[in-house]
Amino acid sequence: QAQLVETGGGRVRIGGSLTLSCKNTGETFSVYTMGWFRQAPGKEREFVATITWSDEITYYGDSVKGRFRIARDNAENTVYLEMNSLKLEDTAIYYCAAANIIGIATKPGEYDYWGQGTQVTVSS
Repeated sequence: QAQLVETGGGRVRIGGSLTLSCKNTGETFSVYTMGWFRQAPGKEREFVATITWSDEITYYGDSVKGRFRIARDNAENTVYLEMNSLKLEDTAIYYCAAANIIGIATKPGEYDYWGQGTQVTVSS
């Protein structure tokens, strides 16, 4: 099974940039699609971005489209989330997830494995 470890969270000013990493340290043969979600206090978990494993198809949530970019390095079993033009409302715990499916996945229920999360705080 996949074991996901996120790194790269922290505090950044409005308009700044931050890149999150998610490394799969477990078995990878059955993992097809990776995704990023986020959850702010008192809110539901929100879809951020997803990328398929073999053909790099990507899809983004409306709130981050044009500002965030998801990418992956199969050789390193790592998925990245590049976040630019950060806003106060981007503050949340960001979770990496892996899904044993082919194609994009935008719902939490489609994912089989989750990381522990990493905090991103955007301040003025």
